[in-house]
Amino acid sequence: MEPRWLDDTEFRAWIGYRRMRLLLDAQVSRDLLRDSGLSAPDYDVLSALTSTDDHRWRLTKLADRMLWSKSRLSRHLSRMEQRGLVTREGAEGDGRGAVIVLTEGGLRAIQEAAPDHVESVRRHFIDLLSEEQVRTLGDIAETVLAHLREEREEEDAPPDLTDAG
Repeated sequence: MEPRWLDDTEFRAWIGYRRMRLLLDAQVSRDLLRDSGLSAPDYDVLSALTSTDDHRWRLTKLADRMLWSKSRLSRHLSRMEQRGLVTREGAEGDGRGAVIVLTEGGLRAIQEAAPDHVESVRRHFIDLLSEEQVRTLGDIAETVLAHLREEREEEDAPPDLTDAG
């Protein structure tokens, strides 16, 4: 099967997206670290924990959300624990599971970091786009994310053995 090479317009969009994502992530991460002392992964963990009413997530669910392995997240959480941002508790009914809990210090850290962080996102991204571009980008993101979720679900689905002979 012959590859379906990208034409000039498609190539421009793809390379532009890749370069923009790398540079934008780097700039916003630098601003976040400078303004709050939090790394982007710190902020992602704290943000996830503040999204729940009880400020807790199972480690496995948090790793899935962040697209990290459990061991990578666990190592990162250890560093966050040392700084007083999170604690770990045993998972009820599961002797090996862990629940990550936001501390008062962690809540304070994200509350203090959020205003400067959102200003950085606005300055380097949102405010550069028109309302129509922001809506279009949101639509594009939803389309691609829905496709990737479907792909992931298909990969994770058990094999169909109904036709096994």
